[in-house]
Amino acid sequence: MKTFLLGAAALLALAAPAAAADIPARPYTKAPAYTAPQVVYNWTGFYIGGHVGGAFAGDNTFQSSDARFLGGVQGGFDYQFAPNWVVGIEAQYSWLPSNNHGILFPAGTLVTSNTDQLGSVTGRVGYTWGPALVYAKGGYAWRNNNFGASVGGVPTAVTTTGNNKDGYTVGAGLEYMFAPNWSAKAEYQYYNFGNTTVTAGPADVVGVRGREDEHTVKVGVNYRFGWGGPAASRY
Repeated sequence: MKTFLLGAAALLALAAPAAAADIPARPYTKAPAYTAPQVVYNWTGFYIGGHVGGAFAGDNTFQSSDARFLGGVQGGFDYQFAPNWVVGIEAQYSWLPSNNHGILFPAGTLVTSNTDQLGSVTGRVGYTWGPALVYAKGGYAWRNNNFGASVGGVPTAVTTTGNNKDGYTVGAGLEYMFAPNWSAKAEYQYYNFGNTTVTAGPADVVGVRGREDEHTVKVGVNYRFGWGGPAASRY
């Protein structure tokens, strides 16, 4: 019996390598390549922010063409659709320091048309790709303006027509989402408040007519609530 068991064990030992040789080798499988998640940017939502920049008079009949600093705030709402178009509405307010340079007329009359506040409510439409948005805007504009005249440093009365506080504005810009819920923008905005004509006052300014407008360049930052900023990741 012992001899039989030893013989069977020896037979199994000899058969095992042969059986193993008949088992095919496990095929090599390459690990799948890593795919980075795709960030989806969504411009839909409310936002608030601030801006700084400069203003330049478009017509120097009554205003100095020197650049003036401006700063202010803005807020609005955007809606993204179809899928790369964005429409929205924005309210904006800018403050400008007083401009006391004025324009000196031939007979010595100094006229100042000083706009120290600008406001607007505009619609805007834009096209986005990823974190960038290029847009155009336009709508209602408002200003606070002080029109006056002096001779030899002494204020003198003048009467005008026009000199509107209400007008229109158009502009365009580029906005970029640089972090979740945060975007930065650069824009040009033009304000037009019609024409002002002096109808009574010193002889050298009576009948003078000038356009009341402003060209502005601004940079700003917005904080976007809710859906603004990277909305999700796709794998």
